[in-house]
Amino acid sequence: MRRRLFLPFSAVFLAMAGTAAHAAPTPAATIAHALADPARSAANRALDESRKPAEILAFAGFKPGQVVADWGAGGGYYSELIADVVGPKGRVYALANPAYLKPGTLDVVAKAHTNVLVLAASPAAMALAPASLDAIFAHLEFHDLYLPAAHGGSTPARPVAATLANWFAALRPGGTVVIVDHVGLAGQPATVADTLHRIDPAQVKADMLAAGFVLDSESAVLQRNDDPHTAIVFDPALRGKTDRFALRFRRPA
Repeated sequence: MRRRLFLPFSAVFLAMAGTAAHAAPTPAATIAHALADPARSAANRALDESRKPAEILAFAGFKPGQVVADWGAGGGYYSELIADVVGPKGRVYALANPAYLKPGTLDVVAKAHTNVLVLAASPAAMALAPASLDAIFAHLEFHDLYLPAAHGGSTPARPVAATLANWFAALRPGGTVVIVDHVGLAGQPATVADTLHRIDPAQVKADMLAAGFVLDSESAVLQRNDDPHTAIVFDPALRGKTDRFALRFRRPA
């Protein structure tokens, strides 16, 4: 039986078995099949135009059989897509922040995908088991690491560097981290994150490089030149139309 673990005050240790998958790159047909999955809700399909999931999944390069953590899974938009991409021999851990968890949404995803396990804990309490993952995917979530714990973030309860050190340890050699987020202007990352829910991509790169990762690739597929970067991303005139970056990092082998 699939279950959702709701542990807001204690660490979640994911003891995940398996070895890194070395399958060929995901074919475009596999991504197309995931997008066409009849289990996807109409609400999620409506987000496809702005999120460009085919391009993002191709950029991410997930492979059949991999174990992937969807960090800050939200309503499971990407959890179910990644589940179809990694297939029945793969596994997706939908890591949900209780501060933003909508009752029932991820349970529906897990019910439709037997390879999805939902785990709920705050970023400050989430700990991933060493050498347990092939990839980590953080969609519009990295900036939340800079939010105060009272707002659903990790600081000051757990410094950003400590979270990234855990990511590094959790990935097998050669594993990847894919980060998509709203572009923010340079400045204090905690202030920009808390007021606008954005982050400067240069800050993300600096944080990841300091944690030992190497920048593997970046994509401009979600770039928008008409976003001034000065408005909160929830502004009705801007929501779904923000300028976003996509970065892929790798843990050295």
